Amino acid sequence: MRRFYQTIVNNPKKIIICFLLMAAMGAVLSGMVGVNYDMTDYLPENTASTVSLEVMEEEFEGGIPNARIMVKNVTVPEALAYKEKILNCEGVTDVTWLDDAANILQPVETMDVDTVETYYKDNAALFTVTIKDGKQVEAIDAIRNVIGDDNAMDGDAVSTAIATTGTVSEINLITVVAILFIFTVLIITTTSWLAPVLVMIGLGISVLINNGSNLIFGEISFVTNAAGAILQVAVSLDYSVFLIHRFEECKKEITDSQEAMVDALCKSTSSILSSGLTTVIGFLALVFMQFRLGPDLGLALAKGVAISLITVFTFMPVLILETQKGLEKTHHRSFLPGFHGLGRVVCRVMVPLVCVFVVLIVPSYLASNSNDFYYGSSKIYGETTQYGQNAAAIEEMYGKSDTYVAMVPEGDLPTEQKLSADLHDIPQVKSILSYVDTVGAEIPMEYLDEDIVSQLVSENYSRFVITVEADYEGEETFDLVETVRNTVNSYYPDSYYLAGTGVSTYDLMDTITADTVKVNLIAIGAVFLVLLLTMKSISLPVILVLAIETAVWINISIPYFTSSVIFYISYLIISSIQLGATVDYAILFTERYLEFRSQMSKKSAMIETVAVVTPSVLTSGTVLAVVGFLLGYISSHGILSQLGMFIGRGSLLSLFIVLFVLPGLLYLLDGLIQRTTLHLHLYKKPKEETTI
Repeated sequence: MRRFYQTIVNNPKKIIICFLLMAAMGAVLSGMVGVNYDMTDYLPENTASTVSLEVMEEEFEGGIPNARIMVKNVTVPEALAYKEKILNCEGVTDVTWLDDAANILQPVETMDVDTVETYYKDNAALFTVTIKDGKQVEAIDAIRNVIGDDNAMDGDAVSTAIATTGTVSEINLITVVAILFIFTVLIITTTSWLAPVLVMIGLGISVLINNGSNLIFGEISFVTNAAGAILQVAVSLDYSVFLIHRFEECKKEITDSQEAMVDALCKSTSSILSSGLTTVIGFLALVFMQFRLGPDLGLALAKGVAISLITVFTFMPVLILETQKGLEKTHHRSFLPGFHGLGRVVCRVMVPLVCVFVVLIVPSYLASNSNDFYYGSSKIYGETTQYGQNAAAIEEMYGKSDTYVAMVPEGDLPTEQKLSADLHDIPQVKSILSYVDTVGAEIPMEYLDEDIVSQLVSENYSRFVITVEADYEGEETFDLVETVRNTVNSYYPDSYYLAGTGVSTYDLMDTITADTVKVNLIAIGAVFLVLLLTMKSISLPVILVLAIETAVWINISIPYFTSSVIFYISYLIISSIQLGATVDYAILFTERYLEFRSQMSKKSAMIETVAVVTPSVLTSGTVLAVVGFLLGYISSHGILSQLGMFIGRGSLLSLFIVLFVLPGLLYLLDGLIQRTTLHLHLYKKPKEETTI
C-alpha cells in the first residue's frame, strides 16, 4: 500500500484534474437519470399483478383507472361536458362515468339507485380516470385547470404527480440546510478554517460522480433520489476528517509533507476501510430484496460509499498536500472541550446501563416485529396535505373505492354471466363493467359499435372492470382480493388475470414481508463476517453487532409502543441502513479501546477512549441524525418522512449505545475478549483495578 500511496502523492495535478473532470461529467449525466415514483413498478416481474398488467396492456388500449375526480354542483349534462374535457387532457386515456354503466337518456330517478350513486350523488359527479404511466404530472395539471381548485382528486396517479413535483423542491431545501449544518459542524470539529472547505469539496465531488454514474441503472427510485446523496455525505463525512487528523499527527513526527501523508494513509487505511466496508455491505444487503426498490437504493448507496472511499484515498491526499500552506495559515484552536470528564462519567454509569440494555433486548426485538404497517402508497400523504383533504372529501361523499380489472378467456358468455353474478354477490362490489353486464349476452357482438366492444373484449380475453367499496390496502382489502381471486379462479382455474391498486398492494405486502428475515440475516451475517476477518476475534463481532442491532430494534419498536402505523418499506430499509451506517462508531470505539488497553488498565483505557473517540463519533452521529430529521420534518411524502425520522432517531440511539453501553460491555467482557481474539496483548499489572 505504501508504494501505491507514494504514487498518489507524486502525481497531484493529474489526480485533481481527473477527479474534476469526472465530477463535471457526473453533474451533466445526473440530469439524464430518470426518477420513478411508482412503487408498484418495483414488484418482481413474475408477480401475478405485474403479469396481469402486462397482459392487459397487450390486449386492451385502456389501462386500469388510477384517479378519481369529483366535480361538485353540476347537472348531468354539465357532468358529461366535464367528462369530455377531462378526456381531452394530455395523458388521459379513458374516463368512466354514469353514461358508461347505464342508459343516460332515461331519467336518473328511474335508474338503479346503487349504480347512480356510484357516479352521481348530491349534484356531485365522480369520474374514474385512467392516466398513462409517465404522464401523471401533465395530466393532473391539465385536469386541475379544467375542474378548478374547489374540486377534488385522488388516486395513485395524483399522488405520483404530487410526489414528482413536490419532492424535488423539498430535497433542494433539505440539501441546502444539511450542507450549512455540516459545514458548521466541521468548523467546530476541525482546527483549520480551510479544512471544512476541503472536506466539502471532497464530498461534493464523490456525490457528483455517484449521481452521474446512476445513469447505468437508467432510472432510480424516488427514495434513492431523495435520500441517496445526503446519506452518502452523512455516512462518509468522517473518512476525510479522520485522514486530516492523522496527517496533522504524522506531521509532528515527519517533516516531509509527502512522507507524512503516506504515513497517515498507511495508518488510517485499516480503520477507514473496515468502517467503509461494513457500511457498503450493510447497504448491499438490500440488493437481496425481491421488492426491487431495495436493490435500487442498496446499489446506489453502496456505490456512493465506495466512491467516497476511493476519493478519500486518492483525491483528498493530494488536495490536502496542495493546500497545506492554507491549512497552516488558517489554523485555530479547537472549539471542542476535552472529553476526559465524560469518560469518567461513562465509567460510573456504564455497568448499570449494560443491565438496562440487557433487559431491553428481548422486548425491543419482539415489539419491533409487532408493528402495524402500510404496504402501499395510499397513505403517503397525511390529512393535513391537499391530497389528504381531497381524498377525505371524496371518501366522505362516495365512500372508499378502488377498481379491479379481471380478464378471462373470451368466448364463453354463459360462464361470464355466472361469474358476473357471483362477483355481484360479493358485498364490497358496487358495479361491474363487462360485455355481459353492459350489453348483455343475448346481443351478438357483430351488431355493436367496434369501439365499445374493443374496450370490453379483445382477441383473447373478456374484461371485467370491477368497482369495489374498499380501501387501497388493509386487512379487509387483502381479504377482498383473495375472495375476488378465488371467485374468478373457480370458473377459470389458473387461466385468468387480475390487476388493480388493491391487487398490486396485496402482492407488494406478500413480497416485501417475505424479504424481511432474509435481508436482515444477510446484513447481520455479512457485517459479522467482515468484523471477524478484520478483528480476528470471535467475541468482538458478536458484541458490536448485538449493540447496534439492539439500537435498531429499539428504534423500530417505538412506533409499536406509541400505537403508530408505519410504512413497511421504511421499516425494511432502516434495518440495513442503520446497521451499515452506525456500526462504524462501534468499530472505531473498539479499535481505539484495544489500542489503549494494550498500554493501561481497563478503567484508564476506557476514559482515554471516550475522550479520543467522542469528537469523531459525535460529528458523524449528529450529522446523520440532523440529515435524517431534516428529511423527516421537511418531506411531505410519508415514506420519505418516516424513513428520515427512523434515520435521525436511529443514529442517536446508536450513538448513545456506543458511548454509554458498549464501554460497559467491553469492560465486563475484557477477559472473554482476550481469550477469543488472536494476537491480542493487553496491559496487565499485579493488581488490576476492579472498581469503577
